Amino acid sequence: MPDTHDLPMLRDRLRAFAEARDWDQFHSPKNLSMALMVEVAELMEHFQWLTEEQSGDLAADKKAVVAEELADILLYLVRLADKLDVDLKQAALHKLEKNASKYPAEQVRGSAKKYSDY
Repeated sequence: MPDTHDLPMLRDRLRAFAEARDWDQFHSPKNLSMALMVEVAELMEHFQWLTEEQSGDLAADKKAVVAEELADILLYLVRLADKLDVDLKQAALHKLEKNASKYPAEQVRGSAKKYSDY
């Protein structure tokens, strides 16, 4: 089985999956962004009412369900990036660099404040 850490491979498999089902017609950026938010809400539902400690110590069966929700989120995110012609890996690396300058480690270590609050 191909390495699923390869985003271009995953993008291509998603394209083929949608094409085989004639779903491309439904995969507008608007629809994909909405579907993405639905999946994020489904993920959040698994953590609703848990304590911080409980949320970090999920039972194996619960973790498996959460993993499927995370997969749904990743798939919609990759599909949305594809439809918008965004190189998701490059965008993420750029954002990480940007965040590093907004949140210098020596200034923000241990703080949850937003960069504009410094």
